[in-house]
Amino acid sequence: QVQLVESGGGLVQPGGSLRLSCAASGSIFSIYAMGWYRQAPGKQRELVATITSRGSTNYADSVKGRFTISRDNAKNTVYLQMNSLKYEDTAVYYCNAGGGRDRPGGSWGQGTQVTVSS
Repeated sequence: QVQLVESGGGLVQPGGSLRLSCAASGSIFSIYAMGWYRQAPGKQRELVATITSRGSTNYADSVKGRFTISRDNAKNTVYLQMNSLKYEDTAVYYCNAGGGRDRPGGSWGQGTQVTVSS
């Protein structure tokens, strides 16, 4: 129901960084948890990181220490800062709203491609 628009994907070398952005159509941060999920070819969509309305974060073990999820409530925007990128981070990254800290909700962004290649 909530419209989400993603941007920031692209091609990056191993060890490099990218920052993804997700703009929500409404002021929903006090209502919904926001999150980033990703899907690589031949694999299921998986949780990357979530952030609740209180600022509590949850990360997949594979990205902990490398990725940081944050939000700007004034802009209704959620970010994913990705550092020390690896080949296995290559996937389509989707923004999500309406779920919890460990499950997705019903609102999804269009997805943005992240490719890590040398």
